[in-house]
Amino acid sequence: MLTFVTKVNHCFLIHTTLQTGRIEIIYGCMFSGKTKELIRRLKSAKDKHQKTLIVKPQIDDRYDINRIVSHDRHSLGCLPIESSQEIINYSKGVSIVGIDETQFFDDNITAVCQELVSNGIRVIAAGLDMDYKRKPFGAMPQLLSIADQVTKLSANCHSCGQPANYTYRLADGDQQIMLGEKKEYEARCKNCYEK
Repeated sequence: MLTFVTKVNHCFLIHTTLQTGRIEIIYGCMFSGKTKELIRRLKSAKDKHQKTLIVKPQIDDRYDINRIVSHDRHSLGCLPIESSQEIINYSKGVSIVGIDETQFFDDNITAVCQELVSNGIRVIAAGLDMDYKRKPFGAMPQLLSIADQVTKLSANCHSCGQPANYTYRLADGDQQIMLGEKKEYEARCKNCYEK
């Protein structure tokens, strides 16, 4: 709830408006800077003294279990959670919820984000839109379709240096979820991906 005061003819009027929630999605391939942008937005909110909740899926333990960490090592403390429904339980009294690696959450994440928005919370979620086979990843397509704002980021192709929108898996294995970094994945443009 937002409250502001205006002065009209020597009288002070107090106006109260409901805080409106919104969904912002940051997406792209691996190494495109999604987590770095999420951290930038959340730090900006913290600088304005806005109460934030930052979460990531418990399975993402690549750099630090209790922090969201970009590939260039920018980081913020977070709460690792197993189920998207837990976000609702921890969101009491916050104005912003930041979600990293959104594609790894269960399909209920879309309904959770909609409930947060109906509670007046700004949701900023970052994740991969496609897996290494260029197939839609997790609930990201649904979230993109209901988002109020979307930011698509691209990386530099590891092969030719052109803008890259695809994640190419170097490691063996055909499961959709396989955590990794530069030894396991590369960002590639369409031409280099298809080679």
